[in-house]
Amino acid sequence: MGKRRPGAPTLEEVAAHAGVGRGTVSRVVNNAAGVKESTRRAVQRAIEELGYVPNLAARSLAGRRADAVALVLTEPDWRMFAEPFFSEIVRSLGDALADTGMQLLLTLVRSEDERQRFLEYARGGRVDGILMMSVHAGDQLPDMLAEARLPTVLLGRRSGEEYVSYVDADNVGGARNAVSYLLKQGRRTIATITGPLDMYVAQCRLRGYRDALEMAGLEGTPSLVAEGDFTEESGRRAMADLIERHPEIDGILAASDTSAAGALQALRAAGRRVPEDVAVIGFDDFSLAQRTEPRLTTVRQPVEEMGRSMIRLLLEEMEEPFVAWRHVILRTELVVRESA
Repeated sequence: MGKRRPGAPTLEEVAAHAGVGRGTVSRVVNNAAGVKESTRRAVQRAIEELGYVPNLAARSLAGRRADAVALVLTEPDWRMFAEPFFSEIVRSLGDALADTGMQLLLTLVRSEDERQRFLEYARGGRVDGILMMSVHAGDQLPDMLAEARLPTVLLGRRSGEEYVSYVDADNVGGARNAVSYLLKQGRRTIATITGPLDMYVAQCRLRGYRDALEMAGLEGTPSLVAEGDFTEESGRRAMADLIERHPEIDGILAASDTSAAGALQALRAAGRRVPEDVAVIGFDDFSLAQRTEPRLTTVRQPVEEMGRSMIRLLLEEMEEPFVAWRHVILRTELVVRESA
């Protein structure tokens, strides 16, 4: 193999000179979105100093970017779009994308036909990456996207064995800390209203509830667990059922702030005082938690950081495809207000 002629630096040499990956240099050369301005300047400086001349044919192929990211919702129940979690996450993703110049496209995939249509759409280069939220167990779309080698990041995960890149909150730890707090307050008959149990997030929050009882030497009672679907109506209904089954309930962990708000309604209707008779803790810490009566003690999810982390992971996958799956679990925090 002949020696490379002097004065013809490679993409790799530019990357080493600028202290970045070759994918970042490629994105700068192709004027693609998703590169910080300071990084872009460092790469351009390295290109000038080394006299790098990009291969225009390769550049035209590599430069075919849509500058768009699809946020895919697979939730078949339209009520979920009215929940605060949906709007908070969309807002945080939009904020995180604001400096990249990339568009956020909202896509609904609720049937097999829609799944196949979206897969073909994404394979056709219409989007540079895919974000997914509200993913239920058994959903094959993340696997199909991975097989098609399309950069994909999930919010949450389908199971403990998830391999596709994801950002999640410490749902087990958050629920465990909440129930431990109730136990330290002297509560002894603590119930929980779960989310839909075909979602791993709901399973994790239930596990945290059970872990805390077990750590305190208490046996979990199955009839103290009521399944909901994160909505206010399911929280109200589940709480009414729990009071009927266990009038002695003195503490409740709801798997979302909205279901906790529904639980507060049912407790009020039953003549129970909060927190004197029953202490209530939610999960999320959205603005709703400060509008309930009384204001809600809840487990805070770092929604802003979740959005930023999802975009960061997606950009990393776009720059360095097929290198590694990226898994991020963010801490939660108990925010104490008046309800517990």
